[in-house]
Amino acid sequence: MVLSVDNFMGGIFMSDNKNCMPTKIKEAVCIDTNRVYDSCADKDCLEDLRVYFTGSAQCVIDRATNVRCRGAEVLNAFIEVEKVPFNRGYYSVDITYYFKVFLDVFTGHTNPPCTVEGLASFSKKCILYGSEGNVKVFSSEFACNDIDEQLDMVSTNPKAKVQTVDPICLDAKLRNANECNVCCSCCCCQPSRLPRCVCRCFDGDFDCYDDEPKKAVTVTLGIFTIVQLERDVQMLIPAYDFCIPNKECACDNENPCDAFRRIQFPIDEFFPPKEGCLKDSYKPTCACGE
Repeated sequence: MVLSVDNFMGGIFMSDNKNCMPTKIKEAVCIDTNRVYDSCADKDCLEDLRVYFTGSAQCVIDRATNVRCRGAEVLNAFIEVEKVPFNRGYYSVDITYYFKVFLDVFTGHTNPPCTVEGLASFSKKCILYGSEGNVKVFSSEFACNDIDEQLDMVSTNPKAKVQTVDPICLDAKLRNANECNVCCSCCCCQPSRLPRCVCRCFDGDFDCYDDEPKKAVTVTLGIFTIVQLERDVQMLIPAYDFCIPNKECACDNENPCDAFRRIQFPIDEFFPPKEGCLKDSYKPTCACGE
């Protein structure tokens, strides 16, 4: 696809092999959108994260002889953005992840393993550039369930966005509770500091124990993340025309077997591709600082 410039306003033509879209830009329009000023990608190996359990799950852990990690998922990520002193335009992004960990717990040689769920957390920090802005923004947008009151003022501080996938569970260890309290204590997982939205993902309370925990579990997780710092800006962009759908809204009553016959045979599933045919894995780099 090649762009050629001719008199800027309405004179930018696009040469493309496809003739199904307009080739002439009509005008330059101003839009209000978020612009990404800085971003980084990182992969972290989170070693020996303490897993916290509800009262009923902790009773099972106390009887355990071995544990095995089945998987983990990201429940939530809490993000705080603060200015970096004496470094204009830069901000520290503090991220706290909360993970739900699924464990197979073995309580004896003759007993089948039972699955329990636990909570783990991890905090990290990175420094990104987010530019500067000191204006205050007010909006007349209608607020639902209000008497058409004007919305609260918002500042133009940059907004952090975190993209991540569910972590890979690499290892799980059964430890003595006293030993684990020393090596992997985490204040963000104390029952009094847990967010309500995280607690609602579990059945039971984390501070409801009949006796002091005798055993504890630590896990090692691998996680991939992309952190962006973006700011609300007005930008001038070229526009072709309004976007009008050209596809009809139709209900598909096709025979499922006919649809299945059009699917290509999955050769790669039966015959794995050679090493030379595989693409090189992406190796992200991150300018973040712990």
